[in-house]
Amino acid sequence: MAGKKALIALALTLSAALAAPAAAQQSSIQRNGPYIEVWDNRGGNVLEMVRTREQLAASGREVRIRGYCRSACTILTTMPNACLGPNARIGFHAPRIQGTQIIPPYVDQIMGNFYRNGIRDRWFGGWNRRMEMQVISAQDYVRLDPETRICDSLRTHEQRTRRY
Repeated sequence: MAGKKALIALALTLSAALAAPAAAQQSSIQRNGPYIEVWDNRGGNVLEMVRTREQLAASGREVRIRGYCRSACTILTTMPNACLGPNARIGFHAPRIQGTQIIPPYVDQIMGNFYRNGIRDRWFGGWNRRMEMQVISAQDYVRLDPETRICDSLRTHEQRTRRY
């Protein structure tokens, strides 16, 4: 138990040094009637995004991930109330200390625990160590993780009747 607490403390300390502040994360997350829109979210601090994820999951609203969701934003994709916009792009890269190429220990494990199926396989298969962004479409994401869905509320009539 002491070892687990030490790992969590280390991860908290290291993640405090990661990426953008929480305010930047929140600026791309807005209520829109019965929905919460996540637009062009750049990610940021992983543990702040874990907290954001908990709040969004408990909101009772559909969370529509649209535009370009990258970095820590990607952990939002597996919430039970989340869906991807049909034109969304999802970008993965190694977590790192802001302004450096240093990959802190354990943060990739925290992120990876939120992924499923083929996305999880690819994350632990190398995306978690890549400095370059690996970008995939919403449709490719769903092919890799069939538990994720495209937002019905954003599909055109033609898209709703077409099979993927």
